[in-house]
Amino acid sequence: MKKEKNKNKDFKSQILVIGSFLILIGLFIIGYHIYSDYNLKRIEKDNVQEFFEEEQVVEDITQENKFVEVENKNISKTNYNYIAVLEIPKINIKRGLSQEKYYNNVNSNVEILKGSDMPNISKGNFILAGHSGSGRVSYFKNLDKLVIGDISYIYYGGIKYTYKVTNIYDIEKNGTALITRNLDKTTLTMITCRHNTNKQIIVISELINQENY
Repeated sequence: MKKEKNKNKDFKSQILVIGSFLILIGLFIIGYHIYSDYNLKRIEKDNVQEFFEEEQVVEDITQENKFVEVENKNISKTNYNYIAVLEIPKINIKRGLSQEKYYNNVNSNVEILKGSDMPNISKGNFILAGHSGSGRVSYFKNLDKLVIGDISYIYYGGIKYTYKVTNIYDIEKNGTALITRNLDKTTLTMITCRHNTNKQIIVISELINQENY
């Protein structure tokens, strides 16, 4: 009887040790994900800040041509990835945009789709796509919260482009996005999937203002 009690006691102790170990592993995994998400947001914030700082350097260079060659070398070293920044205040998005293969991909960032016109093209259409859902790269997860009249900004080439949402609609997710827009307007189109459906949401915004920043 005494041996059985000791065995039961040893078994319970082992279960307790294993349980404690599993809890520690779980806490470590949760902590790691929290830290990783925080670190990615911090890095992105720093990169966006560098983009704006270097845009200012480019403006200063234009005013002092004798420093063009030296300053441009420094620019290429520090922030050659981002060519523009997307900002949507309502859903708390501020992302750098790139044309490099790795960063211009929905699995890494908000993607500038092939065939897009850059914001400075009159009557053009700047098309962006991003993931929805709950993953780490789900930058467009709240895109469906936008409504007609909401504002977005694109910072590009020293110009701040302001867009207002004019149309929102869904399409079937079949690999081709049918974009319905006014061809006489300069537009920003944003595309993402509706989470857990076979639909994609298309948000069309029209340019209402542009100014130096």
